[in-house]
Amino acid sequence: MSLPPIRTAVRILGIDPGLRRTGWGVVDSDGNRLVFVGCGSVEPKNTLPLAERLLAIHHGLSRVLTDYAPAEAAVEQTFVNKDGAATLKLGQARGVAMLAPAMRGLLVAEYAPNLVKKTVVGAGHADKTQIQMMLKILLPKADPHSADAADALAVAITHAHHRVSAQRLKAVGG
Repeated sequence: MSLPPIRTAVRILGIDPGLRRTGWGVVDSDGNRLVFVGCGSVEPKNTLPLAERLLAIHHGLSRVLTDYAPAEAAVEQTFVNKDGAATLKLGQARGVAMLAPAMRGLLVAEYAPNLVKKTVVGAGHADKTQIQMMLKILLPKADPHSADAADALAVAITHAHHRVSAQRLKAVGG
């Protein structure tokens, strides 16, 4: 008689990149079970030059990576808007958000905002209030103090649900 394999929880870091606030959320995923671990945001001073703000985001995420030791990370893809300069700056923050976990050898998955909303709420055009309401159901111990931290938890939940597909895509070069 053989025993079933022992599953171990996977710790996932979700990141919602931004220059003003980069949200982060950490969950443990064990099959369909999700456990809240922590969340918060990195908030560089608005008065800092761009390079120093990006450095502050990197330092903040590096602390989160050290403190929580996630095995995988996921980042929300950039939402392109009409202001090209703002989109470019957000892309730079997103690059830092992807670089910090990648430098530690972590898988970094990317998810479109609509997929995150659809995964957590069930509708791709859900608003932030709906996301926060579902977070209370999915992660009852979570108490994100900002919309950015809540969004980061939603990204982590999305990765928990789609991580096998993301790994397969990466393996085939997608």
